[in-house]
Amino acid sequence: MTTGPTPQEKAETLAWLRRISGDLATATLNRLEESLPWYAEMPPGRRSAVGLVAQAGISAFIQWYDDPGGQPWIAADIFAAAPRELLRSVSLTQTLQLIRVTVEVTEERVAGRAEDLRESMLLYSREVAFAAADVYARAAEARGLWDARLEALVVDSILTGEADEELPSRIAALGWHGHGEVSVLVGTTPTQFDVDQLRRLARKLGIDVLIGVQGSRLVVVIGRADAKEDAETLPFAEIARRLEPGFGPGHLVLGPAVPALVDASQSARAALAGFAVAKAWRHAPRPVEADDLLPERALAGDPLAKATLVERIYRPLLAHSTDLVATLWSYLDNGRSLEATARELFVHPNTVRYRLKRVSDVIGWDATGPREALILQTALVLGSIGTDVTRRRAAMQRRG
Repeated sequence: MTTGPTPQEKAETLAWLRRISGDLATATLNRLEESLPWYAEMPPGRRSAVGLVAQAGISAFIQWYDDPGGQPWIAADIFAAAPRELLRSVSLTQTLQLIRVTVEVTEERVAGRAEDLRESMLLYSREVAFAAADVYARAAEARGLWDARLEALVVDSILTGEADEELPSRIAALGWHGHGEVSVLVGTTPTQFDVDQLRRLARKLGIDVLIGVQGSRLVVVIGRADAKEDAETLPFAEIARRLEPGFGPGHLVLGPAVPALVDASQSARAALAGFAVAKAWRHAPRPVEADDLLPERALAGDPLAKATLVERIYRPLLAHSTDLVATLWSYLDNGRSLEATARELFVHPNTVRYRLKRVSDVIGWDATGPREALILQTALVLGSIGTDVTRRRAAMQRRG
């Protein structure tokens, strides 16, 4: 049965430890420089801070050995000597390496002095290791909470369009690696939302994301994070399709691509407007692009949708040929009937086909499809308000 040291023996050991504490700190720093490359490459200021931590650890052990019951958690105070920037620049792995080297040097010096001293050293090193893990865990938790608040602030700024001069620095603080075009995806928040799973999926797709939860609404800002020229570049529509399982049931709307993250509010406005009216399209796909909901958005009073319809459809057609506008009007008003349109315009049905093909070539929408016909008719209505096009068309109908 092992018995502890007598009070006199312990007092002698404590006196000896206090005498050699400076030598132990010096020997520890020398060993660190010899065995740990990352320590040798540190700037002098940080190496000095590491030395303070090592010295604090040795001093704290002596106090703990003197009265382990009175100060059972003194190990946690070691890291109070470390400047805040040191905790940010030295990883947990490196801290554990520091502890191991310190214990090795101390153990070599106390070997043969007293068995209980060696056992105390091993027990104390365990406490220090747990204390280090606790310090880094709390720092990581605080950083995670701060990042979450900052991310929520950035997403909110994007949604409201109230970007300020600090937005780029906030984005950089979040570690955003996205480059080039950005798009905003809006859907519902699932009951059991796993934000980490959504981020892992985003990393697999080679994209960067900002995630904002606003009650039942989930907003994801998407940017491509892989800048390699040979990397696969997925269209945003395909990215949205692959992210779709991370959203709750209901509609999922993708805003149009914009040049950069600072312009993401434009995509966000379109996505939010589309999300608000998506239920008006009975067979809307999931996900659906906000621009495919232009008629519903325009009817709901969205000025961006109205301007988009006029700029992308009505004005290009009018600038190209008034015949195309008149043919499209007649074709849509006559239930997309070629023969009825030809009779109204006094032309051959093949002429109507040719003009409709020209319409598709000019604006990219095909009037022969029911959904695109609705988009085109809404654009004609909006574009003709306040012009004389409707009057000319009415006069043509009277002559017919």
